[in-house]
Amino acid sequence: MSLDKRTVRDADVRGKRVLVRCDFNVPLENGEITDDRRIVEALPTIRLLLDQGAIVILASHLGRPKGISPEFSLAPVARRLSQLLDLEVPLLPDAIGATVEARVRSMKPGEVVLLENVRFHPEEEANNPAFARSLASLADIYVNDAFGTAHRAHASTEGVARLLPAYAGFLIEKEIEFLGRALETPGRPFVAVLGGAKVKDKIAVIDSLLPKVDRLLIGGGMAFTFLKSQGLEIGRSLLDEGSLSYAASVLSSAGSKILLPEDVVVARELSETAATEIVKVEAIPPDAIGADIGPRSAAQFAKVVRQAGTVVWNGPMGVFEMKPFEAGTRAVARALAECSGTTIVGGGDSAAAIELFGFADKVSHVSTGGGASLEFLEGKELPGIAALQNA
Repeated sequence: MSLDKRTVRDADVRGKRVLVRCDFNVPLENGEITDDRRIVEALPTIRLLLDQGAIVILASHLGRPKGISPEFSLAPVARRLSQLLDLEVPLLPDAIGATVEARVRSMKPGEVVLLENVRFHPEEEANNPAFARSLASLADIYVNDAFGTAHRAHASTEGVARLLPAYAGFLIEKEIEFLGRALETPGRPFVAVLGGAKVKDKIAVIDSLLPKVDRLLIGGGMAFTFLKSQGLEIGRSLLDEGSLSYAASVLSSAGSKILLPEDVVVARELSETAATEIVKVEAIPPDAIGADIGPRSAAQFAKVVRQAGTVVWNGPMGVFEMKPFEAGTRAVARALAECSGTTIVGGGDSAAAIELFGFADKVSHVSTGGGASLEFLEGKELPGIAALQNA
């Protein structure tokens, strides 16, 4: 699937001021960036604009600040961008206002600045028209390259796109191409691996993917709701009670298409030092918590994944952040790396896991958008992309 929107390639940007909405919502520890992948993914679009003589104004959010908050400043991002571009990227003191406008007016072609966190203004998430107009007034052209927030109709993702000639950046183009192709013309067998906590968060994805996939593998916390719906004891494992009847009906209609774990790793507590036990799913002790798929399940899941023509993975197989419960997620990550088909990791925790286990560069595509990739797989229209100019 190709993006049916005009891209940054179609824009004449020489000497023009271009507002680029990026997704620089990166993880920070003590003010230092711990994973800069989202910044790196934005570089092709930024470099093209600079090479073509544009004046580049970058905008992003970071975290969920309640008003202006120094811990959510984009200063660490400006420093990292300056290193990666080998060019000074000044951080402006705000996203809008007279100081920002004056600074942008003084810029020359080939220069770049970063606006301060757009979410310091509550008007951003409210998609406030006046705030969108203030952002749009800084530029002649708008480029959206923030796939991670494309499912949000905010001022900097959707509002501005209605006010300026609006194009897609290379990252959005790449995301749509990979995810779209998986849904429309997947290599067979087409396998989806779903994990994570709650079934209700994945109902729309399951409904969208089931008719398209050859196999659907279900692990993680959500697997226990499916097991419980079959009348099995799940102890103190995660249960999404409201989704029990849904899980039962999906299992009865999908038949052998769905693969559930046959064994699990259980513990009495979730900790780095927890004593673990491997049990069949029919033998989960009433006082135990299921925290990972077991070795037999991991081997079975890995075999199906390795033989796939297309794999989409969204959601870990267990509490992979803790050593005793990481093996199932690691096995799936490794199998994706060893699969010769198209392998797509759908953002969020799965992206963090494949990065942690060192397989990120061995898969076809790691999505930068957890929620956005999920909604795309659900077949929903993403407002930040819908608002761009049609090709």
